[in-house]
Amino acid sequence: MQINDLYLHLNETSKDVSQEFKRLFHGRGGLYENYKHLTVDSIDKLLSVALYFEESTEDELLEMLKKFAKEVNYTTLVVQRRYLKGSPSEVLIGEIADDIYVLENGIKIKLNLLNNKNSGYFPDMKIGREFVRENAKDKRVLNLFSYTCAFSLAAKFGGAYEVVNVDMSKGALSTGKTNHSLNALDPRGVSFLPYNILKSFSSLKRKGPYDLIIIDPPSFQRGSFEATKDYEKIIKKLPELSEDGTLLLACLNSPELSSDFIISMIQEYAPSFKFVKRLENVAEFASSDEERSLKNLVFVREAI
Repeated sequence: MQINDLYLHLNETSKDVSQEFKRLFHGRGGLYENYKHLTVDSIDKLLSVALYFEESTEDELLEMLKKFAKEVNYTTLVVQRRYLKGSPSEVLIGEIADDIYVLENGIKIKLNLLNNKNSGYFPDMKIGREFVRENAKDKRVLNLFSYTCAFSLAAKFGGAYEVVNVDMSKGALSTGKTNHSLNALDPRGVSFLPYNILKSFSSLKRKGPYDLIIIDPPSFQRGSFEATKDYEKIIKKLPELSEDGTLLLACLNSPELSSDFIISMIQEYAPSFKFVKRLENVAEFASSDEERSLKNLVFVREAI
């Protein structure tokens, strides 16, 4: 793909943009030669660009994106250089308001596009949140590694009876509370627990059993969680946190680990949970190798 092809691609994918978040270009899926380092997102009137490694043509690319942004009437253009320490962001056009949020299926999620490596929103998980919303009615939901609690929002919009959000980061949970307030959700029945999940199973068990459990950990977070050795510890505890009929959404975003990594572990350590399906990923996040992309795996606990 050449820069003019990229420009035409953006013009095509931006034709139906609305206030809702949309990924206009997903180079990270490996489908576009020369632009595997690039993602471009539409957030209402804001264009958000991420660069994952440095290229000699970066200046030319950014000039094209400025031109595109102005032609399509974006009022703000921000670029984040993920390849630099701290992943600094730079506003190239306009300005970013303090109270900016993304809209997904009518749900508002607060964004931080300037100060953090992660903005507070993971758009590739949209299908997972839709699944939770569709299956949460009257359920008690356990949201492990809740981060800014987007799954909790989906569960409450879906009519969940209770949601327990668990994450080590008090800052992320604080943003999660803000997200619930932003959507005018009743705080009753929603808890935000700053627990180390691997050390808190007894406390979580007392609050259970749960009808829907979500496990969405980082692939690797120093001093906190490493999928290859810690995911097993959570799976072993699933029978204590659940009951017959409990749904499980197990998520994995490590390119190096396949769906079988989770499926085989559950077969060994929590055999009462039967694999149902893998959720399809958002179309705009297509990958040259789907096993290297996000894996959302659904299981259900059957009576033994």
